Amino acid sequence: MTPTLKQMIQSATLLSLFTLSGILLLLWVYTLTQPKIEQAHQQTLINTFQQIIPSHKYDNDPLTDTLILNSPEATQLLGTPPPITLYRLRKNHQAVGLILPIVAPDGYSGNIHLLVGIYKDGTLAGVRVLQHRETPGLGDKIELKKSPWIKSFNGRSLQNPPLEQWAVKKDHGIFDQFTGATITPRAVVKAVKNALIFVNQMGDRLYD
Repeated sequence: MTPTLKQMIQSATLLSLFTLSGILLLLWVYTLTQPKIEQAHQQTLINTFQQIIPSHKYDNDPLTDTLILNSPEATQLLGTPPPITLYRLRKNHQAVGLILPIVAPDGYSGNIHLLVGIYKDGTLAGVRVLQHRETPGLGDKIELKKSPWIKSFNGRSLQNPPLEQWAVKKDHGIFDQFTGATITPRAVVKAVKNALIFVNQMGDRLYD
């Protein structure tokens, strides 16, 4: 074996060892941090659930009482790819309502991720924004900490207002738009309406 070839083999071996060490280090860090990340995510969900439907209204654990949705109809109306996890709330084993993640895909700056709470009778318990990239000072008014606008969904249903009025005022609906930012509230109103339509179509099957 020539000195040059021997040096190349040694260099390749060292590079492989460094690469393997890096991979093992990343796996080790992931193993340590993943449970904490998941725990933080679940706590965020619980806190948001309680903003939408107060905890005294249910006595089960919605994080374990779930339904996984994979149908094309769910994907189309809820705006999020499968599997979609739907969270069910009960009290004394009786259905109280649902909390489901939805996506408004047509926000001004892309997807707007939301949680929607719907009572068993089809009335909206509330809506909260989980993630978005809308324009600060304009579209970000969908956040509760920036504006009370998101609370305008509370108590609404497919009959209140009638379906044709589920739109912003600029589109002849009842929901306010933001000055200089109509696209964002329009997208959220449409997404929430579609969530109500989906739950209404599925009915009691969502609680089985």
